[in-house]
Amino acid sequence: MRKSGILSKCYMRRGLFQRGIRLFSSYPEVELEAVRVNVTIQDFIADVVSELFFRNTQQVSKETMFIFPVDSHTVVHTFCATMGDTRIEAMLWEKEEAQQLCKATSGMENLRYLQDQCDLWGPVFACFLGTLPPNREVAISLCYVQELPLQPDGAAQFCWPCELFPPINHIGLFSSEEETSENLHFSICLKSAHGVSHIDINSSYTPLQYTAPDQTSAEVSLKLPPWLHCDLNLLVYYRGSHPLSAVVERSDPKAPPGSLLGDPVVMVTLMPSIPEVVPSPGQLGEFLFLMDCSLFRDAQNTLLFLLKGLPLGCYFNIYSFGATFKAFYPQSVEYTQESMDNAVGRISSICPDLGGCDLLGLLRSIYSTPLLHGRPRQLFIFIQRKISSEEEAVMAEVYRYRDHHRCFCFPTNRCDSFNLSQAMALETKGECVCIHSRMDMTSEAVKCLQQALQPLASGISLLWDLPPGLEVSMIRKAPEMIFQGHQSSIYAQIHGQAQDPAVGEGAVTLQYHVGSQSFDYTLRFSLFPSSDDRLPVHRMAMMHLLWKLAWEGTSRAEKDVQHSTVKSSLSLGVPSPFTSSVAVRMKQRDAWQHDSLPPDSAMLFSPSCNLVPCQLLWLRGFRPVWFKSTKFWMVQKCQFFLERLGHKAPDTEALTQFSASCREQEPSPEEQVMEEAPAFNISWDWAVSPLSTRLCDFSRLRMVVALQKANGSWALTTALASALGLSKADVEGQKPSEPTAWATVLALVWLHQYKWKVSWSELLEAKACRWLQDQAEVQLDECLEAANSLLGCFVEPTIFRI
Repeated sequence: MRKSGILSKCYMRRGLFQRGIRLFSSYPEVELEAVRVNVTIQDFIADVVSELFFRNTQQVSKETMFIFPVDSHTVVHTFCATMGDTRIEAMLWEKEEAQQLCKATSGMENLRYLQDQCDLWGPVFACFLGTLPPNREVAISLCYVQELPLQPDGAAQFCWPCELFPPINHIGLFSSEEETSENLHFSICLKSAHGVSHIDINSSYTPLQYTAPDQTSAEVSLKLPPWLHCDLNLLVYYRGSHPLSAVVERSDPKAPPGSLLGDPVVMVTLMPSIPEVVPSPGQLGEFLFLMDCSLFRDAQNTLLFLLKGLPLGCYFNIYSFGATFKAFYPQSVEYTQESMDNAVGRISSICPDLGGCDLLGLLRSIYSTPLLHGRPRQLFIFIQRKISSEEEAVMAEVYRYRDHHRCFCFPTNRCDSFNLSQAMALETKGECVCIHSRMDMTSEAVKCLQQALQPLASGISLLWDLPPGLEVSMIRKAPEMIFQGHQSSIYAQIHGQAQDPAVGEGAVTLQYHVGSQSFDYTLRFSLFPSSDDRLPVHRMAMMHLLWKLAWEGTSRAEKDVQHSTVKSSLSLGVPSPFTSSVAVRMKQRDAWQHDSLPPDSAMLFSPSCNLVPCQLLWLRGFRPVWFKSTKFWMVQKCQFFLERLGHKAPDTEALTQFSASCREQEPSPEEQVMEEAPAFNISWDWAVSPLSTRLCDFSRLRMVVALQKANGSWALTTALASALGLSKADVEGQKPSEPTAWATVLALVWLHQYKWKVSWSELLEAKACRWLQDQAEVQLDECLEAANSLLGCFVEPTIFRI
């Protein structure tokens, strides 16, 4: 998560990039003295209530602003700040009325300054708090609801930023227990119908105490913050392995029945078990490769390896984008020998374009194309240029279609859209890899293609079994597909009146397909959960419903639903496209309760209160420094070394000494394979190649790859023999079987020799093995023995993966 806290306009520092989201930091001038946090976690939803106490430790007054990151999985619904007898409270108003109020608000330039001058990036909630006198305290109350991600081992993960813990001088190693409890109160309540198994926290904490005989609820508290200024990372493990979990929340007794608040809401988290299976051709995906035209020269080999790695029967297309965008084909085509040859031949036709970057138009064009039935859509986006001022619009499109596709993003390390790429990948459960060289691009792209080819759950449906008289209305539907290692949360409203009030259980059945196999799992859940007047599930459901209404438009019949939902969202503090924030400063004695908003905005202009700048903002900062790998660390160090030489021509002896000093930082195998001796190319941020003498002939490797057919085989040709460093006569003289099978075994063995150097040949080897396994008449042992003899190597029969 991005860092949160109090910012001083004069002392903004660059945030550190962690786990894909940027962080803000609190500043020494305004120090966090104490924290009180209560977290309630039910399966995969967290309800957070926090109080943060900051103090200006300087002898001069400080202008302060509070900033907190927001995303599509978080609803910040309550914010207020208290300074002495003054209270600042954030409220939601319908958008048109809020815009009029903002025009009457002085100090909006503070938010514009933050948006344009801050070096941070992404959506945030920001509220200007005004001037904090010396040695004065500000108490901030912040409440939010958050969907929790699923970890690979099945745990639900909750994080709290290290900046929102009191500093070490308040609760250090030698603090007394009394001092610790005075400055840090961090309690966590855990609930699950499956039962709480255990937890893992990177901090000192009290023993887990179960509060129910069946261990469906438990409590734990922190003793100290995490060591070494780390974020708090809590992993919650539930009993058993379950593809489904359900959290039912009672209705608000004050709301009218039939409305969203007046009915129970259920949150169902889908975590399908996905076995390793070989998908049939009809279930293979659609792969779309989006190439920034400014990367044309560097990306040709990457596109070649990606095209060669695709399986027969999938669909694909290639797009180039700059000031405009072009597609190889009007729509995705089936991957065959003919379409592959055609695409490989057209790669060189991509023309450099140093104009604009119309990624937004390209994405809208792709999203407007219907999904191919049963085929997951996965995008590979290679980008180097900035998306100008359209980042927010791009993310809105990605968010809208996040359940229908996945993005793998490859920004270069000089890319101004690095953060956008990271956000796109996170939103769609893909990957984002910063690219530092041409070899990096090919290696990382093929690794992501391997991930994209993993089995997934498709054809997802939910069947409900409720007592007579009750019905379900879906608020957020099940996604088209769920990828391996990920989950999806859906929300449904339960309305009606049960004919038999004594029946207190319902059931939901998850059905899905993995390849040609079908799976189903039924979960029974209670319709009478314990009451929770904080309504965390209703808040998340309301957010999804409002965005759905904004995207799909509303008919006349739905206008009443929209009006009712927006009215409820105002009282619950749930932001949406129909609302906007307004903050009010008033005396404590005049403060009203958050759940009883003033009937009209005229009350805000009374002498006892005034408006304060407060909005959801999209910050437009630049990318952070990102040290991804050993190689990049060496490159950055080498750049610094060259700068000290005054940008003179590189001194060979000096570079040799530098290489020796870095031998402990061994580059990865694929970094040892270079296409050419790279010059000082301004298109990359690296000036010196990885210093290695163990090089293979990349031109021969490229030729072998280019000659592989779409089905994974090779034809016995003079070109193949030459690429393998052999003569055709030698190859034909030792031919033990049918020519194509012999050529395929020979090329497979040759590729396997370089597997330790070129790990991304794995996909090509796998395709070749699948083709050989289908050739029943081929004597693989004889072919392997002949290939080892001819190539002068020893590769074991395990290469065939039988």
